[in-house]
Amino acid sequence: MSGLEELPDDPEAVKMPDADDRVPVRLGVNGRARTLRVRPTQTLLDALREQLRLHGARSGCGVGMCGACTVLLDGRAASGCLTLAALCDGTEVRTVEGLESPSGELSRVQEAFLRHRAFQCSYCTSGFVLALEALLAVDPAPGETAIREAFSGHICRCGSYSRIMGAALEVAGAADRREQA
Repeated sequence: MSGLEELPDDPEAVKMPDADDRVPVRLGVNGRARTLRVRPTQTLLDALREQLRLHGARSGCGVGMCGACTVLLDGRAASGCLTLAALCDGTEVRTVEGLESPSGELSRVQEAFLRHRAFQCSYCTSGFVLALEALLAVDPAPGETAIREAFSGHICRCGSYSRIMGAALEVAGAADRREQA
């Protein structure tokens, strides 16, 4: 050892890798405090899937272009495949699994996606849902342009875009004021 001790209660303390080359990371995940031990190069996506068995965020392109890995970090949409888990210490992470209420009710965005059948294979669905949830948190009534911008980093390989937009516009209350493209 180098003689440096980790101070577990000090958020500014240097986190030293253990014998397995892992560092501790404290997160709030879907409203629950969690401490993970992650490799310095491990992505948040891999930590969520491998250690917490949260499989809603998916690995797609691996370079932040498809949106399948989207999670909310402190309420903002982020690409889990590009975010190093070790840098997330002290953040609140929300995955699609954490959107339902304690009684099991789906969020209004999830309900709209179901009503509009805004999915086919559903691989991309959680990314679109979380991107819309993040947008609605800062703009409760976004227009079509804002929704399209929020979805700009998301790809649906099945081509369900019209249904996805229909669900998003409904939730945003913009279905009757759809903009002309």
